[in-house]
Amino acid sequence: MKLHEYQAKSLLKKFGVTVQDGHALNDLRYFDDAVNDLMKRGISEFVVKSQIHAGGRGKGVIYNQHNPNEIVVEGGVKYFGSDVKGAKEYASKLLGNILVTHQTGPEGKQVRTIYVTEGLNYKKELYLGILLDREKSKNVIMASTEGGVEIEKVAEETPDKIIKVWIDPEVGLSGYKSRELGYGLGLEGNAFKDFIKFINNLYRAYEELDASLIEVNPLVISSDDKIIALDAKVTIDDNSLFRHKDIAEMRDTNEEDPLEVEASKSNLNYIKLDGNVGCMVNGAGLAMASMDLIKLAGGEPANFLDVGGTASAETVENGFRIILSDPNVKAILINIFGGIVRCDRVAQGVIQAAKNINIQVPVVVRLQGTNSVEARKMLDESGLKLIPADTLQDAAQKVTEAIAA
Repeated sequence: MKLHEYQAKSLLKKFGVTVQDGHALNDLRYFDDAVNDLMKRGISEFVVKSQIHAGGRGKGVIYNQHNPNEIVVEGGVKYFGSDVKGAKEYASKLLGNILVTHQTGPEGKQVRTIYVTEGLNYKKELYLGILLDREKSKNVIMASTEGGVEIEKVAEETPDKIIKVWIDPEVGLSGYKSRELGYGLGLEGNAFKDFIKFINNLYRAYEELDASLIEVNPLVISSDDKIIALDAKVTIDDNSLFRHKDIAEMRDTNEEDPLEVEASKSNLNYIKLDGNVGCMVNGAGLAMASMDLIKLAGGEPANFLDVGGTASAETVENGFRIILSDPNVKAILINIFGGIVRCDRVAQGVIQAAKNINIQVPVVVRLQGTNSVEARKMLDESGLKLIPADTLQDAAQKVTEAIAA
């Protein structure tokens, strides 16, 4: 689950991580109160930031929500110094309108929340990120002197400027590895000391929040040698949300694909893609293999949909509804290996879906495993116009041929 910047910072502060502070607003009526509170804390310079789940906000473009061709203002993040009037006018142009960045796609995302923060004087931008390295089964901390730039671009153009330190989860972040990072970033004096404290608190937050990613870009060195998170991106492992009820409540479904939100309500693992072959499979590995074979056969998967190992007839029907909600879908491939889930139960779901939903596209069905013979008989006697397949390769070939027909 992704968090907004203001949400991420509110969590990191609890672990002693120094952040650029501010107030999140979804209504301009509270702007003056937010600024006044910051002023009472000795803050005299201000930055206004749009809050969406995408990077590149500062270089993005704000479009009128009622007229997608009308540019309202350039940039989704701006520094205003002590110009409170200008900051408020800019905030009014952000709220409710559409921010388009290189990560949102041309459709952009509506800015429903803004973040009014303190303006900071700093002398250097750095990069810091923590995530799981699945190949090494360790956490990895990445740091770079090239802050404020996408880490992918740094990795491509100047990979030598990325420092990587691997952490054994059973051992934790040791002092010498913290120092290795600090030295690698060229820090010294008070900035070095503050960084050691910062990275230890950040790593503790990563572990205790059950995060799958924490990224601070840029991490800045202030004019008085303090290490401060100017931005923060935090992604929480969905599997841990049962023990983080407060974080689960931070979920912003407005930032997610509506079909993915609907799928989660039915306990379906769904990810929308750009192709035209709808996929309904049980098991993530089999789903990935099915998608690969569809591409090899010349097709393009329209989605990843894992119905899980305990799929019921209702689950299968809901899967059909979600797949067919995508207008790009021109054919559907059902590929089920009956282990825990029974093939006859899936067949019943297919029959039930056909009765309740107007299915106008070809459907290729491959059912193998538990009760597959019974399932094939049920489908044969249902009167439905289905295309049977025996092997996965056969299924992939038939579904791509059905689209071309």
